[in-house]
Amino acid sequence: MSGSPYSVAHDPLVAGRTASVVGSGPNGLSAAVALARAGVRVTVYEAGPEPGGATRSAAVLGPGTTVDLGSAVHPFGVASPFLRTLDLSRHGLEWVQPDIPVGHPLDDGPAAVQYRSLARTAADLGPDGSAWWRLYAPLVGAWEETVAAFLGPMLRPPRHPVALARLSIRGALPAQAIARALFRTERARALFAGTSAHAVLPLDRPLTAAFGVLFGAAAHATGWPVARGGSDAIAAALVAELESYGGRVVTGAEITDLAQVRPADVVLLDLGPHAVADVAGAELPAAVVRGLRGWRYGTGVHKVDYLLDGPVPWNDARLGRAGTVHLGGSLMQIAAAERDVHAGRHPGRPFVLVAQQSAIDVSRAPTGQQVLYAYAHTPAGSTVAVGDRVDAQIERFAPGFRDRVIGRVESSPADLERWNANLVGGDVIGGSMGGAQLLLRPRATLRPYSLGAPGLFMCSASTPPGGGVHGMNGYHAARAALAHLRRGARSTRAPAPTVHIPTRKDSP
Repeated sequence: MSGSPYSVAHDPLVAGRTASVVGSGPNGLSAAVALARAGVRVTVYEAGPEPGGATRSAAVLGPGTTVDLGSAVHPFGVASPFLRTLDLSRHGLEWVQPDIPVGHPLDDGPAAVQYRSLARTAADLGPDGSAWWRLYAPLVGAWEETVAAFLGPMLRPPRHPVALARLSIRGALPAQAIARALFRTERARALFAGTSAHAVLPLDRPLTAAFGVLFGAAAHATGWPVARGGSDAIAAALVAELESYGGRVVTGAEITDLAQVRPADVVLLDLGPHAVADVAGAELPAAVVRGLRGWRYGTGVHKVDYLLDGPVPWNDARLGRAGTVHLGGSLMQIAAAERDVHAGRHPGRPFVLVAQQSAIDVSRAPTGQQVLYAYAHTPAGSTVAVGDRVDAQIERFAPGFRDRVIGRVESSPADLERWNANLVGGDVIGGSMGGAQLLLRPRATLRPYSLGAPGLFMCSASTPPGGGVHGMNGYHAARAALAHLRRGARSTRAPAPTVHIPTRKDSP
């Protein structure tokens, strides 16, 4: 995106300085790319065998299958103001868009369907079409400003104050209240509830409507795509971009002490707050360590991946064209399930997100078969096997589904954390978005990326703006690190030579 304010140019003031980035998730890699483009020499350290963090894929369902191990659908990857400044397509990244970004089946009657087209969606929602249009049209019409406002640090003067105000007015209330106030039909209410549930909070909490508004607007503006060939294509493209600027990634490098990544002029940590305190706590002010230790992680997810012998037999055939399907029934059923999860209970009918990547990307499964990705919201760190409840929720809206399953792999919250230590208790968004943590991430400070010690920064999903594969946390942290390097360069610059100008007093 030529001329974007999110572009990073080569800067002679920082050229040749060094940076270490710990963690190679999308934020760590985005931070590394931003630093490298400015001319900093960057090394990224990754504990796992491959880069990407939770943005990885593997053939866990057998030969010829591609299963996204963590992130699957990327509404803010394609919309990211920073990622859009990078030509990642030259490194093989291709976004695949479904015609129907989001579907939401109900027990009775047709499903609620959100098409890419705002007008088509409004027409399909019938009596609620005009309300849907009024809610989303202003945001879609100013989408670049809207997404930039949402994906920026919230406690700084906004770059797009009008867009932020527009989003805040619509999103400040609880999703449950907004859905009931704006819409008359259960179809529209349920569709809004499903997108709002991406807040991973009870829908009667303030600000949960913001998620429904923003995720819904994204579906119309830039879509909810998947990465062709698997989500690891995103990480691979970022690694290739980094290497094109001379950066490098070291895998199999578990960092437990900052001495392992030094000497470096700046160190950026793509780690959760508790892990940052473990690794860097000895160098941080006591108040910073207390803030990091006090971080609250959110609820978890229980993931189930399926290999099917054909398409899902949805009760509404249009859902076969949807990239994402939200399962939970009505607004009030979803709200009740989310309340249970946050109270530490396991709902009999949990909210389930289903991604149908291979329905739009045939490379994900052998011919005639489909890979299906699903997870249910569950209490943090749950050890209860709820995979059968995920099966039942899909069967509820797709009778005969179980008969199509020829392969199946479950991953509990504990399994997810063992695979990726940043997914604490199965939390996939980097910490609860409830209460003050929506704005004060990762602690109460106006400098969220700085760790209060010279040259130390944090860039994980626990910093603003939060979870998602968009790289903006890394971009903002890199900007903070570059500002630090420039200040150092200016302070150490040699003083200009003194020039003596003769005066009359100097005359013989």
